[in-house]
Amino acid sequence: MKLKPLFIVTFLMLYCAVSNAQGWRQRVAPRENIPLDSIQLSDPFILADEKTRTYYMTGTGGMLWKSKDLATWSGPYMVIEVDPNSWMGPHPMVWAAEIHQYKDKYYYFATFTNRDVKIDTVANNVIERRACHVLVSDTPDGPYRPFGDSTYLPANMPTLDATLWIDKDKKPYMVYCHEWLQNRNGTVEKIELKPDFSGTVGERKILFRASDSPWSRENTDDGSVRPNMVTDGPFLFKTTKGKLGMIWTSWIRDIYTQGVAYSQSGTLDGPWIQEPEPITPPNFGHGMIFRTFDGRLLMSVHSHRKDARGRTIRRPRFFTLSNKGSKLKLGQEYHP
Repeated sequence: MKLKPLFIVTFLMLYCAVSNAQGWRQRVAPRENIPLDSIQLSDPFILADEKTRTYYMTGTGGMLWKSKDLATWSGPYMVIEVDPNSWMGPHPMVWAAEIHQYKDKYYYFATFTNRDVKIDTVANNVIERRACHVLVSDTPDGPYRPFGDSTYLPANMPTLDATLWIDKDKKPYMVYCHEWLQNRNGTVEKIELKPDFSGTVGERKILFRASDSPWSRENTDDGSVRPNMVTDGPFLFKTTKGKLGMIWTSWIRDIYTQGVAYSQSGTLDGPWIQEPEPITPPNFGHGMIFRTFDGRLLMSVHSHRKDARGRTIRRPRFFTLSNKGSKLKLGQEYHP
C-alpha cells in the first residue's frame, strides 16, 4: 500500500502549523507592503469585510494578514487567544482557520491540535487530540477568544477543516472532516451549531466519504489503484440558479487536487453527487470562494509545489470563477 501522499498531508500540516502563539509574537514582527506572492500560507481564507473595506486573510498557523487591494498585505498579526487549561493546552497547533461574519460578531473556525494528548492508534499511526473549535470577536482583526462549550465534537475523534453553512432551515451548521488516519476513509460531516455558535447540538451526520469521489485515487503496493482516503478543506457555495455545491480537496496519487460535489436536494443532507473531474489544475487545493469589493468572484487556494531544494512550498493563489447556471466554472489565475 503506497501511503506517500497521505503522509505528505499530515507532515505538511504539522510543518506549517503554529505551535506556540507567544513564540510567534516574539519572532515575527508585522510588516507592511508584503506582495501576495511572497507569503507562504496553507489553506488561505479571505474575509472581504464590507464594514472596513479590508480583506483579511488567515489559514494554517493562526496568523492574520490585511490588505486593501489583494496585491499587497500587512502582517502577520497574532489574533487568537486560547485557554491553556482547556483540552487544547497552552500551545496548540492551529490549522485551516476561517473567519465568518454573522450578525454583529466575527467567528474564527479552526482546527486545534494538542500534541501532548494521544487519543488513538490506528495502523501504527498515533493520533493526537485534534478538533474543530470556534472562537469569537467583535472585530475582524480580533482578538478571537474561546466562549461557550468546552468542546464542539467528540474528544475521541480527530476532526479538522471546519467551515460554516446556514442551510435552508435557517439553522447554522459546522461542516468538517473526520480524519482518514482514524476511519481509513475520510468523511465530510455536518453538525448543527447553537444559534450563537457557542456549541453544537444534536448528532453529527456523514455527508460523503473520500471513496465516493471518482477522481481521487492512489496506488497500492500490488500495483492496483484504489480510492484515496483523504478528505480535506470543505467549503460550501451556491450557484446563481440556487444549486448547492461544495469544493473539497484530496489527492490524485501524489498530486494535491480539488474537486466539487453538488447536493441533489439543495440542502446539506444531499445526496451529494461528485463531479467526475477535479475543478482545479494539479497542485492547487484547499479552496474557498469570495467576492471582491468590485464584484469579482474569486477562488482562493494554495499552490502545492516543490522548490529547487525539494521543499514543498505553499502560497496563496486566486482564480477567477463563474457561478452562473447550475455549476461552478473555474477561469484563469487572477493576479491582483
